[in-house]
Amino acid sequence: MPATARTTLAASTLIVGITAVGLVRVIFHLRAIQSNLAATTSVAQTVADLTGPVPERLTSVNNNLRPVREFCDSI
Repeated sequence: MPATARTTLAASTLIVGITAVGLVRVIFHLRAIQSNLAATTSVAQTVADLTGPVPERLTSVNNNLRPVREFCDSI
């Protein structure tokens, strides 16, 4: 095999190897991002659940506090 062919094979092997290592690193980074996004999504969902509308059972509290609100509005 001529030296030119060996050099070409070595260079192409080196290029393919470096590209493969780069792609594997990208895969690991994407997996880390995916796990971080999953954690962030679950935390955001928890916050959304905790800050949702007041349940129906608290409407009586609002009715009982209506005179206080009206007094504060009059000031």
